[in-house]
Amino acid sequence: MFYIRTLIVAGLFALGLSSCKTDSKKEAESSDTDLIQVNVSSENLDDTLFACKSVQEVQSFLDKHSYLSDWYFTDAPVEKPQLAGHLFQILQNKDFRSFKVQLDSIIGDRNTSIINPLKKSFQQIAKYYPDFKAPKVKFMVTGFSGNDLYISDSLIVIGLDYFGGPKARYRPDVYDYQLRRYQKEYIVPSIIFFMSNKFNHVNASDRTLLADMVGYGKGYEFVKQVMPDTPDSLILGYSEESLVRTYNSQQDIWSFFVSNKLLYENMDLKKQKFIGERPFTTEIGNEVPGGIGRWLGWRIVSRYMAENPNVTLPELMKNDNAGNLLQASGYKGEKDDEE
Repeated sequence: MFYIRTLIVAGLFALGLSSCKTDSKKEAESSDTDLIQVNVSSENLDDTLFACKSVQEVQSFLDKHSYLSDWYFTDAPVEKPQLAGHLFQILQNKDFRSFKVQLDSIIGDRNTSIINPLKKSFQQIAKYYPDFKAPKVKFMVTGFSGNDLYISDSLIVIGLDYFGGPKARYRPDVYDYQLRRYQKEYIVPSIIFFMSNKFNHVNASDRTLLADMVGYGKGYEFVKQVMPDTPDSLILGYSEESLVRTYNSQQDIWSFFVSNKLLYENMDLKKQKFIGERPFTTEIGNEVPGGIGRWLGWRIVSRYMAENPNVTLPELMKNDNAGNLLQASGYKGEKDDEE
């Protein structure tokens, strides 16, 4: 399961840590995929919460949905016994209720903007993994008292208040460079990325930066193949401008990693400089985005899939040998149209 307080990938991806243009092999969705039966159950818990007229009713709501206190409100600003009173106080705030109305307008129809794309993605996952069962989806708005996303095999809780985007009256308290990812378009790709971890085999004994990079790259490739029409910017969280600049500079970026012998670095503090959450990777240059090692890992995986077209997505996700995968990719910092 995952608690994603700020959508910061670095600390949550289970790799034993705690793409301008990516020529991914896109598996076109066929009519067969549409025939795969996947039931996605959703519930607007926020509407039920906002209908509560007293602290006692909020407490009854929390008692009925006890998993919220256990899993979703893990970083709430108050202890569990005070949670009902805290939430009721928020519900009485006229400005916050106005924000809820605005948020509903920004998000729009939840089936259209979230549930239907999720179902389509789940159908793709079920195509590769026939035993896949879709988790239930719950929507919440709590004044940033809960997490932005909670994800497990059986349950997804989406804190919609985090995803109002730049026009919203209130926005989450995160760094400016992180705010881009707090828009509704990022919700489904972010969920699918974190769900990919279930299928992403990693070698726990391989503590190298390369292994971490490839692990992230496999996760991004999973999203791309499950959601082939999704822009890379929504998968990585980079702006389009940054993606173009990074893609065009990849030879220099790769040369930096190789010349500084970073691929087989195993010190966590040093690795975090290249896969951690940062606005820029200043060691390479002030215009190189943070988490550049993740992007480079996707380039390796993307080239590997291009060079090995018979490899299926499940086979890729089972491959936990980062060194062999890099070798089989033939990647040396080239753009896709270069040999």
